[in-house]
Amino acid sequence: MINQKSIFLLACFLLATIAGNTQPHFGDPATEIALPTVAGDTIKLSSLKGKVVLLDFWASWCGPCRSSNKHLAKLYPKLKEKGFEILGVSLDDDKGDWEKAIRKDKVSWLQVNEPGGPNAPVARNWNIYAIPTSYLLNKNGKLVAIDLEGKELEMKVKELLAE
Repeated sequence: MINQKSIFLLACFLLATIAGNTQPHFGDPATEIALPTVAGDTIKLSSLKGKVVLLDFWASWCGPCRSSNKHLAKLYPKLKEKGFEILGVSLDDDKGDWEKAIRKDKVSWLQVNEPGGPNAPVARNWNIYAIPTSYLLNKNGKLVAIDLEGKELEMKVKELLAE
C-alpha cells in the first residue's frame, strides 16, 4: 500500500533527478555532437576545440530564434577571424524550411541539423527543453555560459578570446 510519505519521497526523488539533468553544468566538457550540414558533410563539435564556440540550438519556425540569428549575423563577422565560431544546431524537421531560414537570416556560420525538435537525440543529450538555447564554450571545449545575448555575449566572447 502506498502512503503519503512514499508519494512524497518519490516526488522528491523525481524532482531531484529532473533538476540534476536540466542542463550541462559550468566547467563541464561539451557533449559531442556530430551532425550533417546543408551539404551533407558531418561536423563534429570536437573539431572546433581551440576556438571559443557558441553552440546555438534553434529552428526555422521559432520567432525568437530567428531574431537571435539577426543579432548573431552582426557579431559573427567581427570576431570570427579572432577565433570565434558559432555552431547552429537546427531541430527542424523540414530541411527546406531550415535552408530557407539560413538564406533569409544571412547565416554565415556553421550549421547542422537533426530533425525531431526536443525529441531529437542531440536535444535530449543537451537537455534542450526550449529554444533558442545557447551554450558558450571556451577554447578547451568547456561550458562557461548559457543563453548570453547582445553586448553581454560579445564581452564574454572577447574575454575568452583574450585568454
